[in-house]
Amino acid sequence: MHIIPKTLQDLQFKTVVETIAEGCVTDLGKEFVLQLVPFKEKEALWVNLQHTTEFLSSYENGNAFPSHGFDNINQELRFLGLENSVLELSGFRRIASLTEKSITLLLFLQKNVEYYPVLSEYGQSFAVKKEILVYIHAIIDKFGEVKDDASPELHRIRKTLKGITGKINQSFTAALSTYNGLGYLDEIKESVVENRRVLAVLAMYRRKVKGQFLGSSKTGSIAFIEPEQTLNYTRELNSLLYEEKEELERILKQLTEQIRPFAEDLAVYQTFLTYIDSLYAKAKYAQKIKGVLPTITEERRLYLKDAYHPILWLTNQQKNEAVYPQTIELHSENRIIVISGPNAGGKSITLKTIGLLQLMLQSGILIPVHPASETCLFDRILTDIGDNQSIENHLSTYSYRLKNMNYFLKKCSNKTLFLIDEFGTGSDPELGGALAETFLEEFYHREAFGIITTHYSNLKILANELPFATNANMMFDERSLQPLYKLHLGQAGSSFTFEVAQKNGIPFGLINRAKKKIEKGKVRFDKTIASMQKEQSKLEKSAQSLKEEERKAREESLKMETINTKIKQKLESYQELYDANQRLIYIGQKVEDWSEKYFNTKNKKELIGEFLKLVEIENSKRKKAEPKEKKVQEAQKKEIIQELEVQVAEIRKEKKEKKLKEKIVEEKPKLQPKIGDRVRMIDGKAVGVLDAIEKGKAVVNYGMFTSKVDLESLELVEAKKIKK
Repeated sequence: MHIIPKTLQDLQFKTVVETIAEGCVTDLGKEFVLQLVPFKEKEALWVNLQHTTEFLSSYENGNAFPSHGFDNINQELRFLGLENSVLELSGFRRIASLTEKSITLLLFLQKNVEYYPVLSEYGQSFAVKKEILVYIHAIIDKFGEVKDDASPELHRIRKTLKGITGKINQSFTAALSTYNGLGYLDEIKESVVENRRVLAVLAMYRRKVKGQFLGSSKTGSIAFIEPEQTLNYTRELNSLLYEEKEELERILKQLTEQIRPFAEDLAVYQTFLTYIDSLYAKAKYAQKIKGVLPTITEERRLYLKDAYHPILWLTNQQKNEAVYPQTIELHSENRIIVISGPNAGGKSITLKTIGLLQLMLQSGILIPVHPASETCLFDRILTDIGDNQSIENHLSTYSYRLKNMNYFLKKCSNKTLFLIDEFGTGSDPELGGALAETFLEEFYHREAFGIITTHYSNLKILANELPFATNANMMFDERSLQPLYKLHLGQAGSSFTFEVAQKNGIPFGLINRAKKKIEKGKVRFDKTIASMQKEQSKLEKSAQSLKEEERKAREESLKMETINTKIKQKLESYQELYDANQRLIYIGQKVEDWSEKYFNTKNKKELIGEFLKLVEIENSKRKKAEPKEKKVQEAQKKEIIQELEVQVAEIRKEKKEKKLKEKIVEEKPKLQPKIGDRVRMIDGKAVGVLDAIEKGKAVVNYGMFTSKVDLESLELVEAKKIKK
């Protein structure tokens, strides 16, 4: 695949990569992204697209990549390439950070092969060199400083330094106390000069304080003196600091020699992290524009569904304005599309959208299209877009376009996608149109895929005549002449030249004069196209209106079906409820009759017999139910029994209340029965004699037998007669 810089410029590819580069977290990542161009090898492109897709999926699968930010180590790598060179401490910090992040990412990919199969395979090509970290961490601590135990000599020096520092502080504190007591010191008492603690001595007592004079205040009122007691320790301290510096240089030189063999691995790690940063930025960009990976097919076909221009998408999002997607298809039986119609209708944007999306995809960038989209890969994408005057070469627009067409003729093949905006313009309409027609025929015969925009009628006619080419137009509202930004295939578009002029206030007389100056055939042809386009617009509106009506009718039909079903269910429920209620009324009436009969006869056997008979009759009406039906029937039985129990309870309650009312009317004054009285049960008829009362129980003699009952359940029939 070979794409020339002019194509990248015409399609504003640089704007896209600059936007992506803003998402990088490292400077090297930004540089890498800014150098993005279409891949030359299909295999490398496919792998890169898979990498970007897998990285994008990490935002949704909850298994995010570890941090990959790093400081570049190009300077350190140059030093490692120089013999006997020594890296600075800060350089080792950067190397350790880069190595640690690289190893963390490589181990992460090893553990998550199921999430990132292609990236994991890519990670397997890198060696995990933990020795680099082992060497550095043995010398440098987590704060980026050389450890005390980096060497025995350094350990000794620093231990001695601590002792000397303690002695300096101790001796200085003693001198401070002494001279302060003598009143020789200023209010501030002490200060620091050249990183050494000094006494702030009043100038008048300068000669009375023994030590080294290190300066005075601006006014000269204070002399800064290091006390004599600390001078010896300070000299020893300076000597030790020098020894420490020498030992640190020796240690860092030794560490540099240990790291030097890993210079190539470090360069590879930096390249790896830079690549990961570019994937991170591309995935972020894809998230913004809702980019996906369409199907890449070996078949010669380009089908982009709901395609958005990414630059326009982001710009309009910021302005809160609408963006209109386009769907376009090219294949072996429809290789060239000629888009016509008035200016400002979206022809150029449609053309640029297709070209830019194809460029992005072939550069490893996910594109904002429907996931069902498909496309092949082109060896070349040729463009002729915009005003191409060449001031440097003193070429006019038309001359430049002719030079461009010459290049097209040299490079155009069946693996080429060509995009030409305003084809044929820049010269005499008839002569330029004829030449453009010839160019188009040549591109057609070479079986190239292409999209052109034009106002030339002869090109529209040619597209209609060629079997594998087609006309298209950007639809306009027939009344307002406002663009609808919708591509319609199969029909050429009118330029609406005179209609737009009239709409913009040009006098009707002038428009008529203009019409007379051109061939009547052309006017009729353009008028016919305009008329057809208006009819097409009306048909589109009618189709949309019919679709909307159809949708509403379907919704109403579904709603009516739902209502009808609910009504049927309710009717069935009411019928079942009515039948159940009739049955319950019948059973309740039976229970009422039995209750009345039992109340009068007290014949339990007859009552039970009648009840069992009713149960058998009801059971004979039932069929043997399936397990599921049994559960339903059991539930229904429970409900019926509960209702029966309620009804029986209500009937009993009514009977009891009735009986109580009767008793209230007929009841004699209740007297407490005594031994010898004639008594009977309150709800009974048999009369007996109360023989005895034992523990609240009454013994009643009925002649043939005796019975023990509660005293409260007896009523007095006749008191015992007392003999006179």
